[in-house]
Order: sequence, then structure tokens, then C-alpha cells
Amino acid sequence: MHVVVNAAMSADGKLSSRRREQITISGEADFARVDRLRAASDAVVVGVGTVLADDPHLTVKDDSLTAARRERGESAHPARVVIDSRGRTPLDAAIVDDAATTYVCLSERAPVDKRMDLADRAELVTAGETRVDLQRAFAAIQQAGLEQIMVEGGGELIFSLFEVGLVDELRVFVGPTVIGGRDAPTLADGNGFVSNFPTLSLESVERLGEGVLLTWNAQ
Repeated sequence: MHVVVNAAMSADGKLSSRRREQITISGEADFARVDRLRAASDAVVVGVGTVLADDPHLTVKDDSLTAARRERGESAHPARVVIDSRGRTPLDAAIVDDAATTYVCLSERAPVDKRMDLADRAELVTAGETRVDLQRAFAAIQQAGLEQIMVEGGGELIFSLFEVGLVDELRVFVGPTVIGGRDAPTLADGNGFVSNFPTLSLESVERLGEGVLLTWNAQ
């Protein structure tokens, strides 16, 4: 399995405003890059916070990319994976429609009624007692044949993936906007590290419009 974390952040390192509102940070060139990355992935992963805040569809937008996937014998869109310890994914969320297979990873804490409702719309993976055990959850989706994984956020999930050593590659578009705010989400939220900080190796730097794409490999 190869896990690529992809994100767009402001020049001051924020993913969105303190109101958790979606802000356009990148432009058309980066949107196209993200679409190509999705099309090359077996699955796209987000945390339930992203689902609740943005209601993303996480499908491939470019028809030529979906056609190429079909020519390779794949589904038009990659699978979608939600990390959702308590089963909070709305039943009318775009991510659980029939455009692609969706996996919802739950902990044992998720209520039975939530499980039953979600089971009609997604494949359920139970891993962990009170919160999703990411290593077990990712092992389960790997057993389902999902090897090339793209993670699209948010910051809590990204931090947790670094914490358990599941990140292989980090791609970050840094845009020209300044958002500010001590409570605005950053690339890697969560508790934060106080020792044993993960280190990265810079693979490439590419200018995209008024921003820059940084690609790092985990060490």
C-alpha cells in the first residue's frame, strides 16, 4: 500500500478559516492535478469532519480520466473511504451516493442504529474500540484490493496518519492567500508532536500559477 496525503493550504499554513468554511486556495491548474491524482488512486480517504463541513463527492471530474480508468478495467471513480468513529456520516451525504463504492470505517463505539442505516449505503469496516484504529482500518481496505491511497484531509486525520506511520508521501499546494486565526485548522492538527517528530525528504518543488506544489517523501 502507498499512502499519499494531498492538501492545499494558505501561505500561512491554514486549510480553511476559523469558521471551518471551505475557502478556495488553489486554482485551475491545481484542481486538474488533484483530479489526475484521484484518477490514479484506488481510494480517496477523508475524515468525517471533512464530510460534515464540505460534503465532498470525491469523484473524478474529467471525463477523459474516467474513460481511461474504464479502459484499464477499473471503475469510473476510485472508492471513497470515510474515517468515522461514531457513525456521524449523514445518510444524504454526497460521499455515500451510488457514484462509487464507499467504505465507512467505524469504531465499536458507533451505535447499532447508525450502523444499520449506513450499511444500506456503504461497506462498513469496524476497527478499534472507541476510535478508529487506522492501522487496522487501512489493513482492511488493503485486503479489499485498495493499494494506491489518496488522503484529502482534514487536519485531524492527517496528524493521526503521521502519528501511526502510515504516510508515504505528502503533496501540498501552498497558495497565495493569508487566512490567519489561532483556531483555523492547519495541515496536521490533533494533539501535535512534542518529540520524535516525523521528518520528510523534499522530492520536488513546482510552481503552479501563483502558488507552489511541494512534494515530500516520508523517511
